[in-house]
Amino acid sequence: MTAVERWVFGYGSLMWRPGFSFVERRAATLHGRRRAFCIYSVHHRGTYQRPGLVLGLAPGGATRGVAYRVAEADWDETYAYLREREQPTETYVETTGFVRTADGRRPRALVFVSDRGHPQWAGDLSLERQAELIAGATGLSGRNVDYLRDLVEHLRHDGVHDQAMERLLSLVEARELTGG
Repeated sequence: MTAVERWVFGYGSLMWRPGFSFVERRAATLHGRRRAFCIYSVHHRGTYQRPGLVLGLAPGGATRGVAYRVAEADWDETYAYLREREQPTETYVETTGFVRTADGRRPRALVFVSDRGHPQWAGDLSLERQAELIAGATGLSGRNVDYLRDLVEHLRHDGVHDQAMERLLSLVEARELTGG
């Protein structure tokens, strides 16, 4: 009997700070979902009084990210860690989906997608509104702009040029410079 492979798909901070042991890391694409700042953050990058925004996977498009293969022996610990990290306010729906790795494989991976029925669902906000929310917001994991900056830098490092995220970062940095 063949062992089941356990994979996790990361499209935000899991790309550069997974926080769990893995056997393999591969560039991967998830089709049918797009990376978006579509979730109000009241925990990691904002507060209830001053929400920020964090990434989610909104319907449509495709997302380039990272797939991690986790050893079966490490799966229970990894899954518990991911539940604690990704679900402090239950803003995501856990599902599995096929991802395409850079070497052509199509493993089924654990994916956290945005729960559009959750009160923290922000939906499709203009870049200007996203910049307004991100600029100045801070939560338990730090400044919201640092999260966006890390995303853009790591996407660039992985050869992904996301024009919307780059433009958003420019808008946020301009707001933070002017205090507006």
